[in-house]
Amino acid sequence: MDKETQNTNIKRNLPRDLFLHLLAIVALYWSSITFITLLWQFINYWLPDALKNIYNYQAYFEIIRFAVSSLFIVFPVFIFTSWFLNKIYKKEAVVRESKIRKWLLYFTLFVSALVVMGDLVAVINNLLGGETTLRFILKALSVLLVAGLVFWYYLDDVRRPEPTKLAKPFAWGSGALVIIAIISSFFVIGSPTTARLMQFDLQKANDLSQIQYQILNYWQSKEKLPEKLSDLTDSIKAYKVPQDPQTNKDYEYTIIDANNLSFKLCAEFNKATNTKDSTNYPIYPEQYLENWDHPAGYYCFERIIDKQLYPPFSKIK
Repeated sequence: MDKETQNTNIKRNLPRDLFLHLLAIVALYWSSITFITLLWQFINYWLPDALKNIYNYQAYFEIIRFAVSSLFIVFPVFIFTSWFLNKIYKKEAVVRESKIRKWLLYFTLFVSALVVMGDLVAVINNLLGGETTLRFILKALSVLLVAGLVFWYYLDDVRRPEPTKLAKPFAWGSGALVIIAIISSFFVIGSPTTARLMQFDLQKANDLSQIQYQILNYWQSKEKLPEKLSDLTDSIKAYKVPQDPQTNKDYEYTIIDANNLSFKLCAEFNKATNTKDSTNYPIYPEQYLENWDHPAGYYCFERIIDKQLYPPFSKIK
């Protein structure tokens, strides 16, 4: 073994190589998955499924926020780690030829190939089944785009003795796509300030839903509506009427017609929900059947208790 080879082997650091290559691959997988997830949520938001009666925008917003948070942190880690590894390759060529790197790259090619094949199989299978919606086509293309780019780049890189010249174009191109996706997400979920205001509105709607249930329970127990919200306080059940989390003021409760068991609950909202409906309708205890859509500003929800659906407990046999 000549002196140059000995020096090269001395410089080589196996724990460092393993750490950097694993970090780069994990960051690549994480970034790819979250980028596809972000694209899918854009498609879900702009092209909702007409077959689904309940479209939970809040759930999509949570997924988008997590995907954006991941891309903010993980994608720069991938770019920096890849850049740092390329610097090491120029100084220590033996690191580029290490088995650790080869195994991880070929495993990445294997996973990418499986994803591409699975995606194409799904496309053909759904087309044969009559599924030709734009939603499906766009989701399939997003997976094909990401997996195809990863496969193409690393297939070119693994066959070369020196770093591929596509490294910079790949980094700039993927970086531009990620930045565009992140900026686009703010047009869907809004700014952090908007997200904060929406969280307040969601909490207010949840509070009103709890109060509504307690009013219903009060009627079934005492066969009358509570005169004021403080009547709902129950030390045995440890229930205390919530207040507006934004202003720390009581919610407004007004009896419209005591005989017909109609009342209204009011609150001040920051943002309008997607669907506006202020019509009267019977109460349903299941929250997913309730309508809490509201405009921005002060708004009242009018409720009517159906005596046949919700008779007093004393008359239930």
